[in-house]
Amino acid sequence: MSVRILKGEISGTGMKIGIVASRFNSEVVEGLLTGAMEALKEADVTDSDVVIVRVPGALELALAVSKLVESEELDGVIALGCVIRGETAHFDHVSREAISGLNRTGLELSLPVAIGILTVENMEQARIRSGLDPDPSGGKQGRSRHRGREAAEACLEMVNLLSRIAER
Repeated sequence: MSVRILKGEISGTGMKIGIVASRFNSEVVEGLLTGAMEALKEADVTDSDVVIVRVPGALELALAVSKLVESEELDGVIALGCVIRGETAHFDHVSREAISGLNRTGLELSLPVAIGILTVENMEQARIRSGLDPDPSGGKQGRSRHRGREAAEACLEMVNLLSRIAER
C-alpha cells in the first residue's frame, strides 16, 4: 500500500484573486500589498485577474471578503492589514476578532482566504514584515518574513490544493 500525498503549488495561471486591504496603518499595508502583488505576478496571475478592495481597518476585512466573493467569481482572497500593540487591550480584541472573522468567512465560503494581517509589538516589526525595511535577522531559514508575499503564496497554494482534492 502506498501513501498518497496531495499538495498545492504556487502557481496562479488563470486564477482570479481578490485582495482586501485595510487603510489603517496604510504605509505598512501598502508594503504588504506590494509584496502580495509581486508574488502573484511571479506566479503568473495577471493584473486584470486581481481585484483590490479597500476597507477602513482590520475588523472590516471579513465582511468585505464575504461581499466581494458574492459579487465576483474568485478562486481565492488575500486579506491584508496591520494591528500594532498599544497601551490598551484594544490590540488583543481587534487582532483576535479580525483573524477569527476571516477564518470563519473562509470556512463558510469554502474558499481560500489567506490572512496577511500583521499583529506586531511595534512599528519596527511591522516595517520589516511588510518589506519596508530589511530584516536584520535574515528571516527564517534565510527567507524574508514578508507577510504580504507569504499570504499571496499561501492563497495560491490552497487554491491548487483544493482543486487537487476535488479531483479525487
